[in-house]
Amino acid sequence: MIVLSLPAAAQDSLLTKMNAVPEKYLSQVKQKSKKLENQVDKRTEQALALMIRQEKRLQQKMMKIDSVAAKNIFTRSIDSLGKLKASLRGKTAKYEKALNGQYFGYLDTLSGSLGFLKDSDKYLGQAKGIKDKLKGSLDQVKELQGKLQQAENIKQYIRERREQLKSQLSQYTSMTKDLQKINKEAYYYAQQLKEYKEVFSDRKKAEAKAMELLQKVPAYKDFLARNSQLASLFNLSSGGGAANLEQQLEGLQTRSQVEQLIQQRLGSGGPNARQAISQQMDAARSQFDELKKNFPDLDNAAEMPEFKPKELKTKSFLQRLEFGTNVQFQRSNQYFPTTGDFAGQVGYKFSKNGILGLGAAYKLGMGTGFNNIRFSHQGVGIRSFGDYKLKGTFFVNGGFEFNHNAAFTNTNQLLNATIWTKSALLGISKKYKINNKLKGNMMLLYDFLANTQTPKTDAVKFRVGYSF
Repeated sequence: MIVLSLPAAAQDSLLTKMNAVPEKYLSQVKQKSKKLENQVDKRTEQALALMIRQEKRLQQKMMKIDSVAAKNIFTRSIDSLGKLKASLRGKTAKYEKALNGQYFGYLDTLSGSLGFLKDSDKYLGQAKGIKDKLKGSLDQVKELQGKLQQAENIKQYIRERREQLKSQLSQYTSMTKDLQKINKEAYYYAQQLKEYKEVFSDRKKAEAKAMELLQKVPAYKDFLARNSQLASLFNLSSGGGAANLEQQLEGLQTRSQVEQLIQQRLGSGGPNARQAISQQMDAARSQFDELKKNFPDLDNAAEMPEFKPKELKTKSFLQRLEFGTNVQFQRSNQYFPTTGDFAGQVGYKFSKNGILGLGAAYKLGMGTGFNNIRFSHQGVGIRSFGDYKLKGTFFVNGGFEFNHNAAFTNTNQLLNATIWTKSALLGISKKYKINNKLKGNMMLLYDFLANTQTPKTDAVKFRVGYSF
């Protein structure tokens, strides 16, 4: 049982709030964890299946050159890949914390919060249903941890196998394309796992609320200091909690202090000073490499691909969609706009710099002046558009549109084909960031078919909007 070190009134208030959080929080954690586990399993199975196909293809080619070498190089590897693929369907081994597992900060936080709630009955009252959900969520998180570690092991195996094949088959030019495919798959598999983790780490409302409440509990911080994976990396689990961490960090020196100390040593150390410093740096680098194994995303230099990767390759179809809206106003003889075109659109990112999409617009009539404000249906439109980056925040924008530029009161009037007009637009757009999820844009477009329209419309169109 964990005891809170809070005043009685504050403790009662916090416990009341905590009792309202767990059920939704536990459901979200379990659902997210299960989804990530399924994604990792599916993508890992695809990677292994492709590796098996590629190695079998290479083996067939090698058989025509050297059958003995083909058997020695590929037979055992293909069997190992098959066993790895089959192992994905079973339960993973018990996940080990600290140096036996790759560090994933957000998952470590989720595991810590669930472990704290499990050990602290006060937060969950006596509801058996809540406790059962907590156990289910905690078991799912542990299974996910095991699956992620399994995926990291397979990723490392694919990397090593890729390097081994490059070394063994480098002299056979007929196999270059097959080796390139293996190289690409190894890279995209690693990037896809990273992408899954980033999406998983996006907190939902119930998760953010639960974390906010837990952070107010001193006992929770102490629990993490003794039980989290990060605490194990810094040897805090033996006791002392946050205080122990402060003691460990207290002895660390700043970069300027280290540089000053090196200069002093070199000045007074004699001819062997540089050699001594070099040996110490090699030892420090070796220790850092051991620790870095637990943070694979830091190993960027080793992951530099030998080809130009497609930056959106690992994005799903939904992740490539960009939704937006924009508005334009029809010019009038007065300052007051007579109509406004309000449009919604969805685009598909076919590359980092380009997007294609479709949209629909509604034309709202607003009267003839400030003394005659009157709203009415003045038309609708169907749009297609394309956007491609020119330089910086400027894009070339164009599209083709069908517009119904007449008032209507029923669907028969709306479907009258003779009233629909065409527009061919081309121009420049500027995009700017509003916040992390919202982007604004301004477009200046020219309609090359404006003169053919009845009634005649403005050839130059200015639109403002946003996308997310």
